[in-house]
Amino acid sequence: MPWKETRVVDERMRFIVAVLEDPRGNFALLCRRFGVSRANGYKWVARYKEFGPDGLRDQPSVAREHPNRLPDAVVDRVVQLRKDRPHDGPKKLRALLLEREPSLAVPSASTIGEVLDRHGLIRPRRVRLRVPPSSNPLAHAELPNDVWCTDFKGDFLLGDRTRCHPLTLTDAVARYLLKCEGLMRQTDVVVRPHFDRAFREFGLPLRMRSDNGPPFASKAIGGLSRLSVWWIQLGITPERIEPGKPQQNGRHERMHLTLKQQTALPPEETMADQQRAMDRFRHDYNDVRPHEALGQTPPARHYEPSPRLMPDKPREPEYGGDVEVRRVNTDGLASWRGVMLKLTPLLSAQPVAFKAIDQDEWELWYGPVLLGHVLLRDGKPKLDPLR
Repeated sequence: MPWKETRVVDERMRFIVAVLEDPRGNFALLCRRFGVSRANGYKWVARYKEFGPDGLRDQPSVAREHPNRLPDAVVDRVVQLRKDRPHDGPKKLRALLLEREPSLAVPSASTIGEVLDRHGLIRPRRVRLRVPPSSNPLAHAELPNDVWCTDFKGDFLLGDRTRCHPLTLTDAVARYLLKCEGLMRQTDVVVRPHFDRAFREFGLPLRMRSDNGPPFASKAIGGLSRLSVWWIQLGITPERIEPGKPQQNGRHERMHLTLKQQTALPPEETMADQQRAMDRFRHDYNDVRPHEALGQTPPARHYEPSPRLMPDKPREPEYGGDVEVRRVNTDGLASWRGVMLKLTPLLSAQPVAFKAIDQDEWELWYGPVLLGHVLLRDGKPKLDPLR
């Protein structure tokens, strides 16, 4: 039978004595007699030869004192900071500790992660399907204000049953959250004043990236909307991600996840309360929260307003000398080679340009946006619009 726990050392000693008294005996038989495996038998014989009788005692599996054990004060500080900032991970917590408490022996991010795990402060992540990025990326942003990204985070009900539509606006390079506004509706009339304020406060970007939903785009030719036509008249090029590919605006979408975690779970009671929560989030996101892509520093250290100031009034787009310009009438029609082409009333009184690419084909442009192609068919021009 197996060795009893109360006399385990004595049984091991008896086993060693039996082996020593009969060194050429059947070792396997002795192991079976004492109820141990051959591997354990060899182990205890080797222990006895090296350490004597003391080698037959059980050794602790780990050291009683770890020389690199974190001081309790450091553990307490890590745990407290995580409780204060429950949505920040080990890397961000470490960056905050290094900045706020330079005299503290701040451990590595992996060690902080182990501390959080031991204290039950790690939430398991939901497994998500990872979609490869687009092989045809949008304009690359190198400097602040090259590209601003805008979208509506999914709407949700507040405590008073009001529906909140958060409008967000970020700089693609600095990740700076320019605007985060809770709106009642997603319409041009409601949205435009917030873009107007952003342009007056931060200047104008070169490009504005959005999805294909209203009010950023519409089913009109070129995907134009009232809002995007206004952007063009301010000197901003609108660009839209491909339908069904939010990963093309991935930086902005990742911010939305953090926004949802910190301001909409659960939502506030009223729109005023929700806006205060989003204002607090915007300050923390811009000025406090470290960002991994920015070397664990907050976006405010990397953003500066655009030198392109908001003009007093919108201006018509200008074209070079290699195009023919026509003006759209109030019905949204433009004349070309004796035929009235149907464009959109959104361009009423605006100039559009026809650029020849062949003897019987032209590109049709409104400012920097390609609207479609005009082809001669049976001697008459026909518009093939982009939507």
